[in-house]
Amino acid sequence: MKTLVIAEKPSVGRDIARVLNCQKKNKDFIEGKDFVVTWGLGHLVTLADPEDYSDDYKEWNLETLPMMPEKMKLSVIPQTRKQYQTVKNLLHRNDISTIVIATDAGREGELVARLILDKAGNKKPIKRLWISSVTDKAIKDGFKNLKDGRAYNNLYYAAMSRAEADWLVGINGTRALTTKYNSSLSCGRVQTPTLSMIATREKEIKQFVPKTYYGLELITYHTTFKSSIQTFDEENLNASRKLVNKITTVKSIQKKVNTTPAPLLYDLTSLQQEANKRYQFSAKQTLNIMQRLYEHHKVLTYPRTDSRYLTKDIVETFNERLKAIAIGPYKMLAGPFTHKKFDTKAFYINDTKVSDHHAIIPTEQFVQLDHMTVDERKIYDLVVRRFLSVLFPPYKYEQTTITLDIDRELFTAKTKTVLDEGWKKAYTKDWEEIDSDEGKSLPDLTIGQSIEVSSLKITKGHTNPPSPFTEASLLAAMENPVKYLSTDNKELAKTLGETGGLGTVATRADIIEKLFSSFLLEKKGNFIYTTAKARQLLELVPNDLKQPELTANWELKLSKIANGQLKRADFMKEIRDYTIDLTNEIKSSTGTFRHENLTNKICPECGKKMLAVKGKNSELLVCQDRACGHRETISRTSNARCPKCHKKLKLIGKGETQTFVCSCGYKEKLEHFKERRKMKVLELVKKMYKNT
Repeated sequence: MKTLVIAEKPSVGRDIARVLNCQKKNKDFIEGKDFVVTWGLGHLVTLADPEDYSDDYKEWNLETLPMMPEKMKLSVIPQTRKQYQTVKNLLHRNDISTIVIATDAGREGELVARLILDKAGNKKPIKRLWISSVTDKAIKDGFKNLKDGRAYNNLYYAAMSRAEADWLVGINGTRALTTKYNSSLSCGRVQTPTLSMIATREKEIKQFVPKTYYGLELITYHTTFKSSIQTFDEENLNASRKLVNKITTVKSIQKKVNTTPAPLLYDLTSLQQEANKRYQFSAKQTLNIMQRLYEHHKVLTYPRTDSRYLTKDIVETFNERLKAIAIGPYKMLAGPFTHKKFDTKAFYINDTKVSDHHAIIPTEQFVQLDHMTVDERKIYDLVVRRFLSVLFPPYKYEQTTITLDIDRELFTAKTKTVLDEGWKKAYTKDWEEIDSDEGKSLPDLTIGQSIEVSSLKITKGHTNPPSPFTEASLLAAMENPVKYLSTDNKELAKTLGETGGLGTVATRADIIEKLFSSFLLEKKGNFIYTTAKARQLLELVPNDLKQPELTANWELKLSKIANGQLKRADFMKEIRDYTIDLTNEIKSSTGTFRHENLTNKICPECGKKMLAVKGKNSELLVCQDRACGHRETISRTSNARCPKCHKKLKLIGKGETQTFVCSCGYKEKLEHFKERRKMKVLELVKKMYKNT
């Protein structure tokens, strides 16, 4: 008898098959003496659409809401039906006795496999492979320690409850809003609070009134000293002008040695934030790159983790990991550590702060940097340097503070002297912002020494509004949305902290992308803004659906289901009651919706006027009739760079008239651009040929 292994994706399936010595390759599975390995293509099965329950649901109609199926049906995803049929046939083969779930080790990975097994009617015993990387060693160790699949039943119940709850609330809410106001309006328990946070930030910026504040600087022959006092009243400082030409003495000279440990290792959210700040990568882009580095290159551990710590057992693998990365720019950094013994009590080791997966770190897989794309190299570099940095000692510096006391008003001058670069050795000099105090020279003064004040300067500054959201700051707000709670409920704030905020590390990128694709968000540079459509939607959505408290309560209860502390049936009854209330509130509301972006362009399909909308990287015309769905791209941001200012060019027009344009005024027809690029490639080829 044989064991059937179900991986989440083909690349992981092929790796598992190779490790298990399966050599008979078929298009959709690989077979060996003891194992048959197949895979999903992500999800193969999902919750059925409303149309699958009743003909009444085929048309969007307010009277048919809320849709409350007694039992949720499963549906095979049409695009991957062929692969599902392969897996189903293998499941029912007479020589298959056991199933091993080898999908991603997490709540959603569990759901991928269990939906397939449920839909296919599996009755055979299940084992679970639970690993954080897909290296050969990890796979071998994982198969030596397979778990009983029943141990993960509660995790599956939590995943299924989340999926069904989102279906009930999201689909009923979206249909109710769309049919009530005759416009494509979507809502959800995570996307709507996220949208609301962005709108709240915009309101704060709009209502912000800048205030001028003042400070004092004393200029002496030796150096400039600053007062710690700042005030909004300039008159309070004018009295201090009498300090000029006075003689004062040095009150104190303090020298203090400080240390700063390295930042914690990356989880997915902190990595997405860093990549957005440094390279303007979107959250989705970073996740996709990480997935390739995990699955294809196998050089980084599981990406969808919410932990920034490692467990003690990982420490014994450090030497192998360091040997694997000790190449190229990391050779001199990693080399000294390859034979070192590491402390299991280090600040980044904490078993209690690791749930399903530890922080993202390099694997033991030998690295071939020349096989990576430029973007893959950037993400890999972030992770490797962060991993190396925690192995170094803390950054150590001496802070010197000289204080003057003149008429009982204190003025100070400070400098930092680096004693040990510590973990900063893992980074290049351009990595961090320059510290204004670091390396600044101070005069050689002594306590009690007399100093003459030569001049006094009143400094002026302005309070600044909060910055618009970027994807980095939005991810941070989704992870910790306590500021946006509508109440001061400490228990809810604690719940949000414990459950990871809005969404999960695995879903936040998709939520942001959905808000862009629904034309509820738009980008200007690296900043994110709500559209007119979004602002109207937030006026029409029931208030509690806009608040982080809802998802906090959900996630807390889903965690209890996963831990066996709450029955799935009790949670789902609560969700069904909430869905009925939510839908009835939308149906009885008296709000209105109007298109503020209507154009005079007529839809060629239905004859109605079209809407001008902005996507994440494009501008489009979209038919106002959601049933029509016709859309045309007006322009899109390309990866081509302007030869004058090097900004990304926009491509506008259709067919032969397509033209690249830049904000600096540069224009070039697509045909000419292609010819110029072709000539450039030929010149490079000639140059290479000449050099050889």
